Amino acid sequence: MGGNALIFGVGGGISASVARLLARENYKIGLVARNAEKLADLASETRAHVYSGDVTHSEEVTKAFGAFEGDVGEPDVVIYNPSARARGPITELDPEEVRRCLEVTAFGAFLVGQAAAKSMQPRNAGTIIFTGASAGVKGYPRSAPFAMGKFALRGLAQSMARELHPEGVHICHVVIDGGVRSDTRPNDPNKPDAWLDPDAIADCYLHLINQPRSTWSWESEIRPWVENF
Repeated sequence: MGGNALIFGVGGGISASVARLLARENYKIGLVARNAEKLADLASETRAHVYSGDVTHSEEVTKAFGAFEGDVGEPDVVIYNPSARARGPITELDPEEVRRCLEVTAFGAFLVGQAAAKSMQPRNAGTIIFTGASAGVKGYPRSAPFAMGKFALRGLAQSMARELHPEGVHICHVVIDGGVRSDTRPNDPNKPDAWLDPDAIADCYLHLINQPRSTWSWESEIRPWVENF
């Protein structure tokens, strides 16, 4: 086990749990966020390198990859977690806010996916995981920007999988179909495990990373037992 893992859009939820698990699996970790200062505790816990960067700017994505490769080496695993949403009736949404949502959720994923592919394809090895949502398979009312971004993310992942799986690079899109447990969303004793446990999600990511090539998944749906199919 072990390798190099670069995680984009790191916060206190899924990405933090993935970082902790991969660190325990002897991965060398890189954490990327617009506000890198907030990652000090997680970086100390996981012995990670921290980089600041906006995923919507190609030069900042390139800089993050270059810094990680200089500090650690080429990534064996790249995880894209950022997303943005704007809520409201379609007639009232601010076009510039919608543009920003699409840039973060979809265009940033393209930039990171492209940079990861450039690193991994010559080696015929590596795993790229995109964190999706139920909004990427079904659009909800008053949430058009999030649906637009997540549908685009899913299409990107599917296209990359069909292109890069034969080249030895594993692409997977993970549909997070449910709310994720957090300090502000604690477990309800009347509905145990109604919220997705981020540590359990991290276990699923590790399973995808370790899948044999003969049984690669391009997509995995994760939902709690209370979620309607």
